[in-house]
Amino acid sequence: MRSLRLGAVALLCVALPATTAAHDALGRCAPASCAERELSAAAAADRAGAADERPAPVAEPGADARAGLFGERWGLGLAPEDRRFDVRPHQPTYVLIARLSDGENRLPTSPAKPPLAAPLAIQDTESKFQLSFKVKLADFERRAGRPLAIWAAYTQQSHWQVYDVGESRPFRETNYEPEVFVATHPDRVVLGWRWRLAAVGLNHQSNGRAEPLSRSWNRVLMQLGFERGAVGIIVRPWLRIGEDAAADDNPDLTRYLGHGDLTVVWAPGAHRFTLGARLHPGSGKGALQGQWSFPLARRVRGLVQAFSGYGESLIDYNVRQSTIGFGVSLADAL
Repeated sequence: MRSLRLGAVALLCVALPATTAAHDALGRCAPASCAERELSAAAAADRAGAADERPAPVAEPGADARAGLFGERWGLGLAPEDRRFDVRPHQPTYVLIARLSDGENRLPTSPAKPPLAAPLAIQDTESKFQLSFKVKLADFERRAGRPLAIWAAYTQQSHWQVYDVGESRPFRETNYEPEVFVATHPDRVVLGWRWRLAAVGLNHQSNGRAEPLSRSWNRVLMQLGFERGAVGIIVRPWLRIGEDAAADDNPDLTRYLGHGDLTVVWAPGAHRFTLGARLHPGSGKGALQGQWSFPLARRVRGLVQAFSGYGESLIDYNVRQSTIGFGVSLADAL
């Protein structure tokens, strides 16, 4: 076929009059030069066809192959996707329409505060919801070309006695958690895992209540994020910042909440499974929380959440209980 094509082009170059538009288009070429051009064009077409036949890369299950599990949450990818002042999810955001507890905390205590005069009138079934988001304040580039950014985040978790009509549906507990941190994205492979996130910052958490129910603490908190296929891991060690003994609402808080937590997310497809764990080796205290989310609508997912251990909220930091809740999720972990 190439020989026939070569002869046809050579014949065309010789036969066309010099005054026609076709002759101008060919650039008054000689038969040999036209043949060379045709040969080069044919070779290029063959290479393009061979490239088209190559199999397309297979995306990682449950995540975009380029962005991975951390990409959308942290604005990783092309520059237009990584703008300042974009509001992005941080911790999970959800609403549990009903949450049931096997050990509701009617007498919250702290070694730094006097006991309550009487038990609280609360029910074992309530609603629980959490809102969490972050905003990038500044963006820098390191020498290696990795992004370095300053973020501010806010998380609020509320426990609402919405079914207690007799007590006018009060909020039992609300925890406020602002934080600021510096984050970078190493994007290196460590023991077969892709290291996507390294962050360190200051974290404050309190419930904003009057004595003797006030609870609060401040931490230096680090976040390390890894992923491998459809599995993501967040490791968060922290160090509590000491307070004056007279102002400390809960001096034994780390005995129950420990010095870090671990979150594992498995996203094999439309369903997503999350397991979070805290453990203080010295005291043996800790907690486990599991979540299962599944599609309901375009931006809303069904949610089942189970918790067992200490510290589901600050007021319950030294109370062991097991809870299960059902609701909807707007943003999962990672």
